[in-house]
Amino acid sequence: MHIPYEAPQGRRINALGAYFSHGVEAGRLAFTLYAVLPASRAKKRRTALAERAAAHGLRPEEVGTIDSEQLIHFIGRIAGRPAIYSAGWQRERPLRIWLDNYSVHKSERVRQEQPAWEKAGIMLCYLPSYSPELSKIEPIWQDVKYRELPQRSHDMLGDLKGAVAAGLTKKAADLLAQHQKHAQLLQRAA
Repeated sequence: MHIPYEAPQGRRINALGAYFSHGVEAGRLAFTLYAVLPASRAKKRRTALAERAAAHGLRPEEVGTIDSEQLIHFIGRIAGRPAIYSAGWQRERPLRIWLDNYSVHKSERVRQEQPAWEKAGIMLCYLPSYSPELSKIEPIWQDVKYRELPQRSHDMLGDLKGAVAAGLTKKAADLLAQHQKHAQLLQRAA
């Protein structure tokens, strides 16, 4: 019997996320996930992305690393920008997005978008280096990782992505319910 070895560090799920701590959307957690396929060390012909993704239980659009274009698309989505928008599109209310110092967050492509975002009412702010304790989303990631994923090992990368998505979806619902409960208590006290 031959059991092929596949290094687990080659399989991972990367997430982009936003937690709305203030304003009309307070309590909302938005996220998007991307699966990273293990690198092939085989000396045979490379297979197409669709075929490699399918072998892991994924669709091709679910595969990839987080890059500037994905971040730009995500920021547009959380800001409420429609897929088709006019050059002068603006948010009704300003949106301040706090980012850590991940290289993609500060890439040239993201810097190119900043003037247009600022005109649209979207401001990017950066946390000081090496200060994850200041990030409101870090405890959410940790909670999902250590409490919402009871099964940490999966045979298929698609199953891991599904488990992470389920954990984040549950956490998003819990955060929103917690925020709404807190808001009701404040209303009663007023």
